[in-house]
Amino acid sequence: MTGKPPFDRIVSAHGSTVLRVCRAILGPADADDAWSETFLSALKAYPDLPADANVEAWLVTIAHRKAIDLTRAAARRAIPVAETPDPPPGARGGGGPGSDTGGAGLVADDDLAEAITRLPAKQKQAVAYHYLAGLPYADVAAILGGSAEAARRAAADGVASLRRSYPGAAPQATPPATARTSTRTTARKGAPR
Repeated sequence: MTGKPPFDRIVSAHGSTVLRVCRAILGPADADDAWSETFLSALKAYPDLPADANVEAWLVTIAHRKAIDLTRAAARRAIPVAETPDPPPGARGGGGPGSDTGGAGLVADDDLAEAITRLPAKQKQAVAYHYLAGLPYADVAAILGGSAEAARRAAADGVASLRRSYPGAAPQATPPATARTSTRTTARKGAPR
């Protein structure tokens, strides 16, 4: 075990990052469980980890898998209710994984935490792994599957969505309305393009 720090130093150094990632992916209700499961699994596998491994990426990968496990388990769990509501005609089943909009405690702003939890799964994960955990896109791609470019695109789309939906975001510059309108008005049936 030469060259590797004791496991308690690993927990101290990367525990807060793993918790931020778990909160971003799962919300505050399941984040602590995912964090604990991540470090229990990591503790078992740590002796076999190469000394030159990227420990942070390794931990985020484990956290990602634990988040998937917890999401699947939550989807299978029955939710007790006092009365079962009659669904409107043609309505599909209730919210599945990812429908929890909780996110308090993720960041200082609860609105931002809620906006992050509403992102599609790939975007939410890419944003969490790159911006909260600080992993490079190559490591994000290795966790999510796919290419670094796809991970970059998912993170960019997630940030763009946050900028549109988050009330505290700075307004984005939009192209002048006259430029868009003029193109539409000249492209009529029979009009030269």
